[in-house]
Amino acid sequence: MPTRLLIASLGNPAPYTNTFHSAGHTIINALRECLSYPPFSRDRNYGNGLVSSGSEFTLWQSPSLMNVSGKSVAAAYKGFIRELPSDERPTAKLVVIHDELESPLGKIKLKVGGSARGHNGIKSCIASLGGMEFSRLGVGIGRPESRDSKDVANYVLRKMTPSEAMKVKDGAEEVWRMLEKLRDV
Repeated sequence: MPTRLLIASLGNPAPYTNTFHSAGHTIINALRECLSYPPFSRDRNYGNGLVSSGSEFTLWQSPSLMNVSGKSVAAAYKGFIRELPSDERPTAKLVVIHDELESPLGKIKLKVGGSARGHNGIKSCIASLGGMEFSRLGVGIGRPESRDSKDVANYVLRKMTPSEAMKVKDGAEEVWRMLEKLRDV
């Protein structure tokens, strides 16, 4: 029997939608379309995030600001586990999709466990999940030439151009293949 997966995207709510920092939300929206899943709807049982469920996966978007998203992710995972049949709970997994500053725009990287490498949203998830191991799919957003924290913040919070957003969305099928591999392990 395939493993049940909760696919959680990190990003920011309005007015920061469609920014590089919300690349996780951008790609999970594209994934939902590829999978022909129903529209996202708010669900209090899942940390008040947006949920779209189908036969393969449960997709979830964090309602929180990126840097404090861990509590919402933990609440969503608890809700997800509660709804599973008891025989599926021990093998269920969490996959977090987030922006990856150190990768070229649109490049998808899979990582299981490990450090946050300076990503505040992942730091928040690690702290809130109490040491539970989870998989991460980083969506490359590139990086500005400057390493100055203000320049980096301005970069990640700027709106993506239509061509940049398309490059992120184009990774949805690759994400789907990676998720199928994680599910079938």
